[in-house]
Amino acid sequence: MIEPFREAFMNRISQSAARPWARLFLSAVALAAFSVPARAQTKIAIGCTATSDCASAMVAVDQGIFTKHGLDAQMVRIGINSTIPAAILSDSIQIGGPTESVFLQAVDGGLDLVAVEGASRMDPIANEAVAAFARNGTTLKEAKDFVGKKVGAPGIGAFLQVLFVKWLVEKGVDPKSVNFVEVTFPTMSDTLKSGAVDAVLTAEPFVTRMTKAGTGYVAAHYAAELARTEPIISYVAARAYAEKNPEAIANFRAAIAEAADIVNNDREKASVSIANFTKQPLEIVRLNRPNLAAPELKSDQLAWWLDVMKQQNLLQSQIDPSKLVFP
Repeated sequence: MIEPFREAFMNRISQSAARPWARLFLSAVALAAFSVPARAQTKIAIGCTATSDCASAMVAVDQGIFTKHGLDAQMVRIGINSTIPAAILSDSIQIGGPTESVFLQAVDGGLDLVAVEGASRMDPIANEAVAAFARNGTTLKEAKDFVGKKVGAPGIGAFLQVLFVKWLVEKGVDPKSVNFVEVTFPTMSDTLKSGAVDAVLTAEPFVTRMTKAGTGYVAAHYAAELARTEPIISYVAARAYAEKNPEAIANFRAAIAEAADIVNNDREKASVSIANFTKQPLEIVRLNRPNLAAPELKSDQLAWWLDVMKQQNLLQSQIDPSKLVFP
Protein backbone atom coordinates (compact mmCIF):
# COMPACT_ATOMS: atom_id res chain seq x y z
CA MET A 1 0.00 0.00 0.00
CA ILE A 2 2.89 2.38 0.66
CA GLU A 3 4.46 2.05 -2.82
CA PRO A 4 2.03 4.41 -4.70
CA PHE A 5 2.68 7.11 -2.11
CA ARG A 6 6.44 6.54 -2.31
CA GLU A 7 6.32 6.85 -6.14
CA ALA A 8 4.25 10.05 -6.03
CA PHE A 9 6.53 11.56 -3.43
CA MET A 10 9.69 10.76 -5.41
CA ASN A 11 8.10 12.26 -8.55
CA ARG A 12 7.54 15.44 -6.56
CA ILE A 13 11.25 15.47 -5.70
CA SER A 14 12.14 15.17 -9.41
CA GLN A 15 9.84 18.06 -10.29
CA SER A 16 11.71 20.21 -7.76
CA ALA A 17 15.07 19.68 -9.48
CA ALA A 18 15.30 23.35 -10.40
CA ARG A 19 15.16 24.31 -6.74
CA PRO A 20 18.11 22.56 -4.99
CA TRP A 21 17.02 23.58 -1.50
CA ALA A 22 13.57 22.05 -2.09
CA ARG A 23 15.09 18.90 -3.51
CA LEU A 24 17.33 18.46 -0.46
CA PHE A 25 14.46 19.11 1.92
CA LEU A 26 12.11 16.67 0.22
CA SER A 27 14.85 14.01 0.00
CA ALA A 28 15.42 14.24 3.74
CA VAL A 29 11.70 13.93 4.40
CA ALA A 30 11.51 10.90 2.10
CA LEU A 31 14.30 9.14 3.92
CA ALA A 32 12.64 9.74 7.27
CA ALA A 33 9.21 8.74 6.07
CA PHE A 34 9.97 5.64 4.03
CA SER A 35 13.14 4.13 5.49
CA VAL A 36 12.54 0.85 7.30
CA PRO A 37 13.80 1.15 10.88
CA ALA A 38 16.61 -1.21 11.93
CA ARG A 39 15.39 -4.24 13.81
CA ALA A 40 15.97 -3.96 17.54
CA GLN A 41 18.66 -6.32 18.74
CA THR A 42 18.23 -8.14 22.05
CA LYS A 43 21.54 -8.64 23.84
CA ILE A 44 22.22 -12.17 24.99
CA ALA A 45 25.29 -13.95 26.36
CA ILE A 46 25.62 -17.72 25.81
CA GLY A 47 28.00 -19.70 28.02
CA CYS A 48 29.53 -23.05 27.04
CA THR A 49 32.66 -25.06 27.75
CA ALA A 50 35.35 -25.52 25.09
CA THR A 51 33.76 -28.45 23.22
CA SER A 52 31.85 -28.83 19.96
CA ASP A 53 28.54 -29.44 21.74
CA CYS A 54 27.55 -25.78 21.41
CA ALA A 55 28.73 -25.60 17.80
CA SER A 56 25.28 -24.44 16.65
CA ALA A 57 25.58 -21.32 18.80
CA MET A 58 29.18 -20.75 17.67
CA VAL A 59 28.14 -20.93 14.02
CA ALA A 60 25.10 -18.72 14.64
CA VAL A 61 27.42 -16.02 16.00
CA ASP A 62 30.07 -16.29 13.27
CA GLN A 63 27.62 -16.52 10.37
CA GLY A 64 25.45 -13.62 11.56
CA ILE A 65 22.45 -15.89 12.05
CA PHE A 66 21.67 -14.53 15.51
CA THR A 67 21.81 -10.99 14.15
CA LYS A 68 19.41 -11.94 11.36
CA HIS A 69 16.99 -13.17 14.02
CA GLY A 70 17.16 -10.00 16.10
CA LEU A 71 19.74 -11.09 18.68
CA ASP A 72 22.98 -9.36 19.61
CA ALA A 73 24.61 -12.56 20.86
CA GLN A 74 28.07 -13.33 22.16
CA MET A 75 29.66 -16.59 23.28
CA VAL A 76 31.29 -16.85 26.71
CA ARG A 77 33.80 -19.64 27.33
CA ILE A 78 33.20 -21.41 30.67
CA GLY A 79 35.97 -23.46 32.27
CA ILE A 80 33.94 -26.02 34.24
CA ASN A 81 30.53 -27.19 33.03
CA SER A 82 29.13 -27.51 36.54
CA THR A 83 29.47 -23.72 37.06
CA ILE A 84 27.11 -22.87 34.18
CA PRO A 85 23.84 -22.95 36.20
CA ALA A 86 25.26 -20.46 38.71
CA ALA A 87 26.37 -18.20 35.85
CA ILE A 88 22.81 -18.29 34.48
CA LEU A 89 21.24 -17.46 37.83
CA SER A 90 23.68 -14.59 38.41
CA ASP A 91 22.75 -13.22 34.95
CA SER A 92 26.40 -13.35 33.87
CA ILE A 93 24.97 -15.27 30.93
CA GLN A 94 21.34 -15.52 29.85
CA ILE A 95 21.60 -18.94 28.21
CA GLY A 96 24.08 -21.69 29.02
CA GLY A 97 25.00 -25.11 27.69
CA PRO A 98 25.23 -27.40 30.72
CA THR A 99 25.35 -31.13 30.22
CA GLU A 100 22.06 -32.86 30.96
CA SER A 101 23.41 -34.21 34.24
CA VAL A 102 24.48 -30.76 35.45
CA PHE A 103 21.15 -29.30 34.33
CA LEU A 104 19.16 -31.95 36.19
CA GLN A 105 21.27 -31.62 39.35
CA ALA A 106 20.72 -27.86 39.31
CA VAL A 107 16.96 -28.34 39.03
CA ASP A 108 17.12 -30.96 41.78
CA GLY A 109 18.94 -28.41 43.94
CA GLY A 110 16.09 -25.93 43.60
CA LEU A 111 17.26 -23.76 40.70
CA ASP A 112 14.33 -22.88 38.45
CA LEU A 113 15.98 -23.60 35.11
CA VAL A 114 14.39 -24.74 31.88
CA ALA A 115 15.78 -26.12 28.62
CA VAL A 116 14.90 -23.83 25.71
CA GLU A 117 16.52 -25.79 22.86
CA GLY A 118 18.66 -28.85 22.19
CA ALA A 119 22.37 -28.42 21.51
CA SER A 120 23.86 -31.88 20.89
CA ARG A 121 23.10 -35.55 21.33
CA MET A 122 25.02 -38.80 21.47
CA ASP A 123 25.42 -40.87 18.31
CA PRO A 124 27.90 -43.57 17.14
CA ILE A 125 30.49 -41.05 15.92
CA ALA A 126 30.13 -38.73 18.90
CA ASN A 127 30.45 -41.67 21.27
CA GLU A 128 33.76 -42.67 19.66
CA ALA A 129 35.04 -39.14 20.29
CA VAL A 130 34.73 -39.58 24.08
CA ALA A 131 37.59 -41.25 25.92
CA ALA A 132 39.29 -41.93 29.20
CA PHE A 133 42.75 -40.66 28.29
CA ALA A 134 45.63 -41.94 30.45
CA ARG A 135 49.07 -40.46 31.04
CA ASN A 136 52.28 -42.13 30.00
CA GLY A 137 53.61 -44.54 32.60
CA THR A 138 50.22 -46.07 33.42
CA THR A 139 48.66 -49.28 32.13
CA LEU A 140 44.95 -48.57 32.08
CA LYS A 141 42.92 -50.71 29.70
CA GLU A 142 39.88 -52.08 31.51
CA ALA A 143 37.43 -50.70 34.04
CA LYS A 144 39.07 -52.58 36.91
CA ASP A 145 42.39 -50.86 36.15
CA PHE A 146 40.96 -47.55 37.33
CA VAL A 147 40.52 -48.76 40.91
CA GLY A 148 42.62 -46.57 43.20
CA LYS A 149 43.48 -44.15 40.39
CA LYS A 150 42.94 -40.39 40.25
CA VAL A 151 40.77 -39.38 37.30
CA GLY A 152 40.21 -35.80 36.15
CA ALA A 153 36.77 -34.80 34.86
CA PRO A 154 35.54 -31.48 33.43
CA GLY A 155 32.98 -31.24 36.21
CA ILE A 156 31.93 -33.71 38.90
CA GLY A 157 28.42 -34.80 38.02
CA ALA A 158 28.84 -33.56 34.46
CA PHE A 159 28.15 -35.60 31.32
CA LEU A 160 31.53 -37.27 30.89
CA GLN A 161 31.87 -38.20 34.55
CA VAL A 162 28.32 -39.56 34.91
CA LEU A 163 28.77 -41.66 31.78
CA PHE A 164 32.09 -42.98 33.08
CA VAL A 165 30.50 -43.95 36.41
CA LYS A 166 27.72 -45.70 34.48
CA TRP A 167 30.38 -47.59 32.53
CA LEU A 168 32.21 -48.59 35.72
CA VAL A 169 28.99 -49.90 37.27
CA GLU A 170 28.14 -51.93 34.17
CA LYS A 171 31.64 -53.40 34.29
CA GLY A 172 31.22 -54.37 37.94
CA VAL A 173 33.54 -51.72 39.39
CA ASP A 174 32.57 -49.67 42.45
CA PRO A 175 32.82 -45.97 41.42
CA LYS A 176 33.80 -45.10 44.99
CA SER A 177 37.09 -46.89 44.38
CA VAL A 178 38.05 -44.18 41.86
CA ASN A 179 39.20 -40.73 43.01
CA PHE A 180 37.59 -38.04 40.82
CA VAL A 181 38.86 -34.46 40.65
CA GLU A 182 37.82 -31.54 38.44
CA VAL A 183 40.13 -30.56 35.57
CA THR A 184 39.21 -28.10 32.80
CA PHE A 185 39.57 -29.17 29.17
CA PRO A 186 42.34 -26.68 28.32
CA THR A 187 44.49 -27.79 31.29
CA MET A 188 44.09 -31.56 30.87
CA SER A 189 47.32 -32.10 28.95
CA ASP A 190 49.48 -30.23 31.47
CA THR A 191 47.70 -31.92 34.38
CA LEU A 192 48.49 -35.35 32.92
CA LYS A 193 52.11 -34.43 32.21
CA SER A 194 52.59 -33.27 35.78
CA GLY A 195 51.33 -36.59 37.12
CA ALA A 196 48.60 -34.87 39.15
CA VAL A 197 46.07 -37.33 37.69
CA ASP A 198 46.37 -40.77 36.13
CA ALA A 199 43.72 -40.16 33.48
CA VAL A 200 41.20 -37.59 32.30
CA LEU A 201 37.71 -37.92 30.89
CA THR A 202 37.73 -35.95 27.67
CA ALA A 203 36.54 -35.73 24.08
CA GLU A 204 37.65 -34.50 20.68
CA PRO A 205 39.47 -32.42 19.64
CA PHE A 206 41.43 -32.80 22.89
CA VAL A 207 41.96 -36.56 22.41
CA THR A 208 43.69 -36.03 19.07
CA ARG A 209 45.68 -33.06 20.31
CA MET A 210 47.03 -34.89 23.37
CA THR A 211 47.77 -37.99 21.33
CA LYS A 212 49.79 -35.98 18.80
CA ALA A 213 51.62 -34.24 21.64
CA GLY A 214 52.62 -37.60 23.11
CA THR A 215 50.91 -36.86 26.41
CA GLY A 216 49.45 -40.33 26.77
CA TYR A 217 47.02 -42.78 25.21
CA VAL A 218 43.34 -43.69 24.97
CA ALA A 219 42.58 -46.12 27.77
CA ALA A 220 38.88 -46.64 27.00
CA HIS A 221 36.17 -45.43 24.63
CA TYR A 222 33.63 -45.85 27.39
CA ALA A 223 30.81 -43.85 25.77
CA ALA A 224 30.99 -45.99 22.63
CA GLU A 225 30.62 -49.10 24.79
CA LEU A 226 27.47 -47.65 26.35
CA ALA A 227 26.07 -46.88 22.87
CA ARG A 228 23.46 -44.26 23.83
CA THR A 229 21.63 -41.66 21.69
CA GLU A 230 20.28 -39.32 24.38
CA PRO A 231 20.97 -35.55 24.48
CA ILE A 232 24.40 -34.44 25.68
CA ILE A 233 23.81 -30.73 26.18
CA SER A 234 20.76 -28.48 26.12
CA TYR A 235 20.62 -24.71 25.94
CA VAL A 236 19.22 -23.68 29.31
CA ALA A 237 17.85 -20.43 30.75
CA ALA A 238 16.26 -19.31 33.98
CA ARG A 239 12.53 -19.94 33.72
CA ALA A 240 11.85 -16.33 34.74
CA TYR A 241 14.02 -15.05 31.89
CA ALA A 242 12.36 -17.34 29.35
CA GLU A 243 8.87 -16.32 30.46
CA LYS A 244 9.78 -12.63 30.42
CA ASN A 245 11.47 -12.82 26.99
CA PRO A 246 9.42 -15.24 24.86
CA GLU A 247 10.30 -13.42 21.63
CA ALA A 248 14.03 -13.65 22.36
CA ILE A 249 13.65 -17.37 23.07
CA ALA A 250 11.70 -17.89 19.84
CA ASN A 251 14.39 -16.01 17.90
CA PHE A 252 17.11 -18.02 19.63
CA ARG A 253 15.41 -21.28 18.66
CA ALA A 254 15.04 -20.19 15.05
CA ALA A 255 18.71 -19.21 14.86
CA ILE A 256 19.93 -22.44 16.47
CA ALA A 257 17.81 -24.57 14.12
CA GLU A 258 19.30 -22.74 11.12
CA ALA A 259 22.85 -23.02 12.45
CA ALA A 260 22.43 -26.71 13.37
CA ASP A 261 21.91 -27.50 9.70
CA ILE A 262 25.29 -25.91 8.94
CA VAL A 263 26.99 -27.80 11.78
CA ASN A 264 25.69 -31.13 10.50
CA ASN A 265 26.31 -30.49 6.81
CA ASP A 266 29.15 -28.00 6.40
CA ARG A 267 32.19 -29.41 8.18
CA GLU A 268 34.48 -26.50 7.28
CA LYS A 269 32.24 -23.70 8.57
CA ALA A 270 31.57 -25.67 11.74
CA SER A 271 35.28 -26.36 12.27
CA VAL A 272 36.23 -22.70 11.86
CA SER A 273 33.65 -21.60 14.42
CA ILE A 274 34.64 -24.33 16.89
CA ALA A 275 38.32 -23.37 16.55
CA ASN A 276 37.47 -19.69 17.06
CA PHE A 277 35.60 -20.36 20.28
CA THR A 278 37.65 -23.19 21.81
CA LYS A 279 41.02 -21.68 20.81
CA GLN A 280 42.03 -25.08 19.44
CA PRO A 281 44.20 -25.22 16.29
CA LEU A 282 41.96 -25.36 13.22
CA GLU A 283 43.93 -28.25 11.72
CA ILE A 284 43.18 -30.33 14.84
CA VAL A 285 39.49 -29.40 14.89
CA ARG A 286 39.17 -30.33 11.21
CA LEU A 287 40.20 -33.91 11.99
CA ASN A 288 37.05 -34.61 13.95
CA ARG A 289 33.38 -34.23 13.13
CA PRO A 290 31.52 -31.98 15.59
CA ASN A 291 29.05 -33.62 17.92
CA LEU A 292 25.69 -33.97 16.22
CA ALA A 293 23.65 -30.78 16.57
CA ALA A 294 20.10 -31.68 17.62
CA PRO A 295 17.88 -28.63 18.21
CA GLU A 296 14.65 -30.53 18.76
CA LEU A 297 14.26 -31.42 22.43
CA LYS A 298 11.40 -33.14 24.22
CA SER A 299 11.01 -33.87 27.90
CA ASP A 300 10.86 -37.64 27.41
CA GLN A 301 14.39 -37.55 25.95
CA LEU A 302 15.66 -36.76 29.45
CA ALA A 303 14.10 -39.85 31.05
CA TRP A 304 17.24 -41.99 30.64
CA TRP A 305 19.35 -39.33 32.33
CA LEU A 306 16.92 -39.14 35.23
CA ASP A 307 17.13 -42.92 35.70
CA VAL A 308 20.94 -43.00 35.52
CA MET A 309 21.34 -40.15 37.97
CA LYS A 310 18.92 -41.73 40.42
CA GLN A 311 21.01 -44.90 40.25
CA GLN A 312 24.09 -42.86 41.13
CA ASN A 313 22.27 -41.07 43.98
CA LEU A 314 22.79 -37.74 42.27
CA LEU A 315 19.17 -36.66 42.64
CA GLN A 316 17.28 -36.19 45.89
CA SER A 317 13.86 -35.19 44.61
CA GLN A 318 11.29 -36.35 42.08
CA ILE A 319 11.67 -34.23 38.96
CA ASP A 320 8.71 -33.83 36.63
CA PRO A 321 10.13 -34.20 33.07
CA SER A 322 7.22 -32.22 31.60
CA LYS A 323 8.45 -29.09 33.38
CA LEU A 324 12.04 -29.34 32.13
CA VAL A 325 11.52 -28.03 28.59
CA PHE A 326 10.19 -24.54 27.90
CA PRO A 327 7.02 -24.73 25.79
